Amino acid sequence: MSALSLLIIAVAGVAVLLLAVIKFKIPAFLALLTVSVLVAVAAGIPLNEVVTTVQAGMGGTLGSVAILVGLGAMLGKMIELSGGAEALAGKFTKILGPKRVTAALTAAAFLLAIPVFFDVGFIILVPIVYGFAKAAGVNPLKVGLPVAAIMLAIHVVVPPHPGIVGGAGVTGADIGWITILALGICAVLGFAAYFLAKRINRRDYPMLPATAEQFRLFGSGKSEVEQESGAGGTAIKTAVQAPPSPAMIIALIVLPILMIMLGTVSAVVLPEESPALPALTLIGSPVIALLVTVFLAFFFLGIRRGWSSATTGEVMDAALAPTAIVILVTGAGGAFGKVLTESGIGTALADSLSSAGLPILLMGFVLAAVLRAAQGSATVAIVTTAGLLAGSITAGDFSALQVALITIAIGFGAFGLSHVNDSGFWIVTRYLGLSVADGLRTWTVLTTALGVLGFLLTSLLWVVLSPLGG
Repeated sequence: MSALSLLIIAVAGVAVLLLAVIKFKIPAFLALLTVSVLVAVAAGIPLNEVVTTVQAGMGGTLGSVAILVGLGAMLGKMIELSGGAEALAGKFTKILGPKRVTAALTAAAFLLAIPVFFDVGFIILVPIVYGFAKAAGVNPLKVGLPVAAIMLAIHVVVPPHPGIVGGAGVTGADIGWITILALGICAVLGFAAYFLAKRINRRDYPMLPATAEQFRLFGSGKSEVEQESGAGGTAIKTAVQAPPSPAMIIALIVLPILMIMLGTVSAVVLPEESPALPALTLIGSPVIALLVTVFLAFFFLGIRRGWSSATTGEVMDAALAPTAIVILVTGAGGAFGKVLTESGIGTALADSLSSAGLPILLMGFVLAAVLRAAQGSATVAIVTTAGLLAGSITAGDFSALQVALITIAIGFGAFGLSHVNDSGFWIVTRYLGLSVADGLRTWTVLTTALGVLGFLLTSLLWVVLSPLGG
C-alpha cells in the first residue's frame, strides 16, 4: 500500500476517533479499541492478526503502565488523607516567609505532583490555596494559577504518571533518564510558571458567583475528618490528628526518585561485569522503588499514626478504583499506537514530515500538540504520538538519552492548549472562579506558553547532551 494511502487511513482514523469522543461522547476506551480494529483492517493487516496486534499493543503498554500508576495512586492517596499536603505547604511557607506564599505553595506543588495525579493533587491543594488567598486578601487565582500549571507540567512529563510512562513504553525510552531530565526541566518551568502567572494576574478577573460564595464561606472548622475513599467508594472517618511531618512527606516523595536515579546512574557508571550492578538495577527499577515507598507510607502515614491495618488498606485499595479508566484508556492508546506502527502508517507519517524538513524532536511536539488540542486528553495525545513515531525512532539509531528527550518533547506537546475539551480545564476554572472566556485568557495561555518553553529547554538539552551518547 502506498504511503499516501496509509496517511489517508491515519488521518481518517484520527478524525473518526475525535468525532466519536467529542461529538458522540463515546468513552475513549471503546473509541480507541474500535478505531484500532478499523484502521488495522483498512491498512491491510491480515484479518487473523488484527486482534493479536491490538492485544499486543494493549498488553505491552499496560505491562509498563498499570503497576506504576497503581502504586503511584496508592502513595498519593495516603499523602492526601494523612494531611501531608497541608503540612508540606505550611513548611515551605514558614521557610520562605508569608510574603512569598505563592512561591512556597508552587514549590510544595512541585513535590506533591510527582506521586499524585494532576486533578487529585490540585483538589488536595485547593483548601490551602483558599486559606493563603484569604489571609492575603487576594483572589485565589493569584495563588492557584501557578500551582495548577506546575502540577500539570509534572503530570505530563514525569513518571509515574500514565501518559509519559505509556509513551516511554511505546518509544522504548528509559524511565530513569526521563525522570532525571524531566525533573530538571520542570524545576525551571516552576520559576517560569510563577512569573508568567504573576504577569497574567496583573489584570483582575471577576470570580463566578458560586465560587465567590464558596470562597467567602471558607474557613469553618470540623471536629472530625470525613473523606471519600474513592469514586463510588465508602467514606472514611478518622478523628482529627496531627498531620505527618513535612520531612516525612518529602522523604516519601524523594525516595523513589533517588532509587530510580541510582539504578540509572549505576548502569552508566559501572562496568557490565560489576557484581553490584544487578542489585542496583533491581533497586533502581521504578516498580521496586514505588513498591518500597508504598510499604513505608503504609506504616509511617497509616499504622504509626494510629490507623488500623484495615483502614490503611481500605485507603490504598480505594486509590485504585479511579485509576482504572486511566489505565484502560492508556492501554487502548497503546493498542492504537501498535496498529499504526505495524501497519507502516507511523513510518509513512514520519517520512512525510521528515521530507518537510521537520526533525523528529519537533515532529513529536507538533503531533502531540495537535492531538491534545483536538481531543483534550494529554495521555491519549502522548501515547498516540509515540505510536506514530515509534518506527522512526527505532530506525533512527538514537541513543538512550535522545529517545528519552524525544519522549519528553512529546509530553510537552501534550501540555499546552488545554481548553474546553479537557477535564483539567474545568477543574481549574471552576475552583478558581473563572468564566470560560477568562479561563482561555489565563489557563490556556499559561499552559501553552509553558509547553513551548518546556520544548525549547528539551531542544537545548538535545543539542548539549546528544554528543555524549548514553
